[in-house]
Order: sequence, then C-alpha cells, then structure tokens
Amino acid sequence: MTSVAQQMHDKLSRVLSPSQLEVLDESAAHAGHAGSNGSDFGTHFRVRIASPLFTAKSRVAQHRLVYDALQEFIDRGVHALAIEIL
Repeated sequence: MTSVAQQMHDKLSRVLSPSQLEVLDESAAHAGHAGSNGSDFGTHFRVRIASPLFTAKSRVAQHRLVYDALQEFIDRGVHALAIEIL
C-alpha cells in the first residue's frame, strides 16, 4: 500500500506539474495533539512546492490550488497541512 504522503505527492504532481515538490509526514511530531489518529502517521503534513501554475497568483490563490488538489485527503482525515511555496 502506498503511503498517504506518496499519494499526496502523486496527486500534486499530476495536478500542479511542480518543478519542485516535497511532501513530509510530520504526524509523529504531533502525537497526542488534536487530530492525531494514534498511529503517528497520516494526519499532519508539510508540502514544499514550486509550480509554474503559481506565477502571477497571490499567496492565497497559490495555497488554494494546493488545498483544492488535496481536498480528497482532507476529507479522509488529514488534519493539518503546512504549505511552503518555493
């Protein structure tokens, strides 16, 4: 089975054609916090991304593109998503 981080990476690659992309599962660092599922993975992520689709868009619009691409994961239990636009 593919990890949630890898699935997110694959989805962002397909939708946003990034020139740089890193998806990190930081769930273990949030064990016991709100939104933790007790497994230390699959709930808290950091996305570092650069994409030509972000050109001339506001930071809010750039983040919205990422959130829209990952909505299915949020619906399935991703609790926190930190986005770093590169």
